[in-house]
Amino acid sequence: MTPLHRLGRAALVVALSLTSVGCEAEPGHREPEVVIAFGGDVHFEGRVQRLLTDPGSAFGPAGPLLSAADLAFVNLETPITGRDQPEPKRYVFRADPAAATALDAAGIDAVSLANNHAMDHGRAGLADTITAARAAGVGVFGAGQDIDEAFRPWRTEVRGIRVAVFGFSQVDDLADSWTAGPERAGMAMAFDTDRAVRAVAAARMDNDLVVVMPHWGVEGDQCPSREQQDFARRLSDAGADIVVGAHAHVLQGAGRLGPTFVAYGLGNLLWYSSGLFPPFSARSGILTLTVRGRTVVRSDFAPILTSESGRPQLLTGARADMAGENYAGLTRCAELSAPGPGRLQNFRIG
Repeated sequence: MTPLHRLGRAALVVALSLTSVGCEAEPGHREPEVVIAFGGDVHFEGRVQRLLTDPGSAFGPAGPLLSAADLAFVNLETPITGRDQPEPKRYVFRADPAAATALDAAGIDAVSLANNHAMDHGRAGLADTITAARAAGVGVFGAGQDIDEAFRPWRTEVRGIRVAVFGFSQVDDLADSWTAGPERAGMAMAFDTDRAVRAVAAARMDNDLVVVMPHWGVEGDQCPSREQQDFARRLSDAGADIVVGAHAHVLQGAGRLGPTFVAYGLGNLLWYSSGLFPPFSARSGILTLTVRGRTVVRSDFAPILTSESGRPQLLTGARADMAGENYAGLTRCAELSAPGPGRLQNFRIG
């Protein structure tokens, strides 16, 4: 990511935040922190396709929020390919190469491809997507040329902090044919959670921070399913520090599951329609987590409403307060704890 993407965080302080009080390792010494921003589902179909005429502004005010973090991740729910070889399914998406430029311009470091649209145009389309993203300087995870690559995390280092990021899918669409194999490209499917759990446990051994982005749950449900909760618990037990999910197309709750910060779903960030589950499918946000050691010490949620053009709109004032309160309320049905002791600003998570 270029220096131009890294705007000063002080200029982008989002209200709606909770700061946990942490203990310093020793007087005068403070562990380094890493700030990670997460957005929800992204594609460039329908009305959103027009935004690619100016890739640098496609994400609107969400772009600076993503760019301000040390690392930023979204779920890329479309192949980036010129091929028109649709798979036999109801909803098939595709984006042109400018999509990769838009992702980079928004400061997104890497994207999850573990979802039910990344292979909408087959394995060739998946290969095109990986090539286009990497050419634009955007990493990928959750899919690959074989099962080992699909389950391999994207890795980076920030101020000496080693970070590993996984993507896993638990969505049924063409799952059998899209699953990566020993000699077959595809994605990291996690219906049998054992392999995913082993991968996370292995990454725990040689990384300081382990992040997982699952594609899971039931579309339109604001409360996570029992399957989501069970998988989140297994990921936490295996050593995941942060779990941020996608797929429901609506916001789902966030909070703590033991030592792990879990956000079950962030809704749609860039999407072709606001009408899937109105009005909830138009509500989204950027979740920014400040991590010290393995602990999330601050969480910021910037509420976003998807406009008629598909470009995110950042909510402010009373509308932001109401959106934040609504999001905080989802923690209860997610059966998560509040992020921890801290200073309250405008709303409580949990």
